[in-house]
Amino acid sequence: MNDTAILTAAERERILAKSALFDPPTAALPDGRRDLVGLSRDELAAEIAAIGEASFRVKQIWHWIYHQGATDFSRMSSIAKPLQQKLAERFVIGRPAVATEQTSVDDTRKWLFRFRDGQEAETVYIPDPEEDRGAVCISSQVGCTLSCRFCHTGTQTLVRNLGAPEIVGQFMAARDSYGEWPSPKGETPRLLSTIVLMGMGEPLYNYANVAKAMRIVMDNEGIGLSRRRITLSTSGVVPMMDRCGAELGVNLAVSLHAVTDDLRDELVPLNRKYPIAEVLAACRRYPSASNARRITFEYIMLKGVNDSEAEARELVRLIAGLPAKVNLIPFNPWPGSKYEPSTKAALDKFARIVNEAGFASPVRTPRGRDILAACGQLRTESRRERAAVSS
Repeated sequence: MNDTAILTAAERERILAKSALFDPPTAALPDGRRDLVGLSRDELAAEIAAIGEASFRVKQIWHWIYHQGATDFSRMSSIAKPLQQKLAERFVIGRPAVATEQTSVDDTRKWLFRFRDGQEAETVYIPDPEEDRGAVCISSQVGCTLSCRFCHTGTQTLVRNLGAPEIVGQFMAARDSYGEWPSPKGETPRLLSTIVLMGMGEPLYNYANVAKAMRIVMDNEGIGLSRRRITLSTSGVVPMMDRCGAELGVNLAVSLHAVTDDLRDELVPLNRKYPIAEVLAACRRYPSASNARRITFEYIMLKGVNDSEAEARELVRLIAGLPAKVNLIPFNPWPGSKYEPSTKAALDKFARIVNEAGFASPVRTPRGRDILAACGQLRTESRRERAAVSS
């Protein structure tokens, strides 16, 4: 193994160790029961074995939780009533509580979810107007550690990581809201057909919980969402991009937003640690990158900041040879922000240059602006408790 690989592995371990400092609370409830949502298959098997039940029950319970969406053991008709009662005495099938639910004039829906410790995060369903389906934008942390200058979430410091139950639970609660579990006839609507890890937080700074949650979501005997229908968005945590590609292989989106290190240092402070060249090198190494599964570069368009024709040409040069597309995102204003959206003329010129170079460059239509549900607008009032200072 070369020195670079050793350093990368060491950096991965450092990131995971630091992430553990913000781990979520224990899964046990005050009454001692444990939430089954978010357990891996092996963990669920261990819990079932511990109460003296046969291993075949694991598959049954998994199916009821993740395929049928059951939240009550009494609904599990393939399980005898005595076992239903036994399970209810020891376990729960949880969801985050819905503190508020808002629906935009464009049918975007936003939930403020409250977790058991009182902390909160936002989740958004973004319908596709051209299809009868859409994406659920899921949060991975309460707050964020990256402080990107154009992002409202970045004004809220990191409170804690979300656990696997809370990450999976957002998608399951969204399904509850839309009634999107199989009907008695076995029909399953597919409005919520895609997951994008683009909500609050940096997913790769909470990799262990995100990876566990996505493995549960991708399990074919439960929710059964293909890795091709999951996109993880990162600001460029290079060592964890490598690990994500090797272990999960979901679609990758990279928040680029600038074509020079000087400007990206300002807009995305993480760039000071992982500059553009390193981020693009990690993109080129990403295992699932292909013409069929392109890497998405997210580029927020800020008036007079990063939207010139020269910057469009430099972007084309930087990503040359990569199977990629570029999502051009009009800036979504939020209270106190100093930036303005690019003009339509600047957007059109930028998009034309990128498109003529052979890269798809759709301009993302802002959705849910009226309820602060658009890209970069998510934020809650949660705060990290200060540690007590001894005298």
